[in-house]
Amino acid sequence: MRYLIIEDEPLAQEELVRMLKALDPNFILLASIDSVKQSIEWFNTNEQPDIVFMDIHLSDNICFEIFNKVEITVPVIFTTAYDQYAIEAFKTNGIAYLLKPIEEEELIALLESKGYSVDKESAIDTGAVSAALVALAAYAKENDLLD
Repeated sequence: MRYLIIEDEPLAQEELVRMLKALDPNFILLASIDSVKQSIEWFNTNEQPDIVFMDIHLSDNICFEIFNKVEITVPVIFTTAYDQYAIEAFKTNGIAYLLKPIEEEELIALLESKGYSVDKESAIDTGAVSAALVALAAYAKENDLLD
């Protein structure tokens, strides 16, 4: 699966890329874009991806402006913290609407429901990783291992 991320929050971009790589290392990130302007330029100069992950609020405008300027013919999964845009999202090529923070289980279920194959055995349990990192940080702090 070749995918495009349109997201203006760097941490959200990185987390989505991490989750998708964990689900299938063969998923190919074509680009991470953070604005309406860059998105329009990208669609005008590149072949469409297999799927787009798109935030609603971007650095320079709301994402629906992209659809007014270019024709997007591939499925779009909206990833946002705002639930009030769901109806408008489905008037575009929206096939799903994931509220942030995105849960890995939700992402797996969504991709499978849309026909994308996901190897659940390779998926990372983000809750377990987070708990381990918190415990490690506490241990390091208690034992004066941090500068």
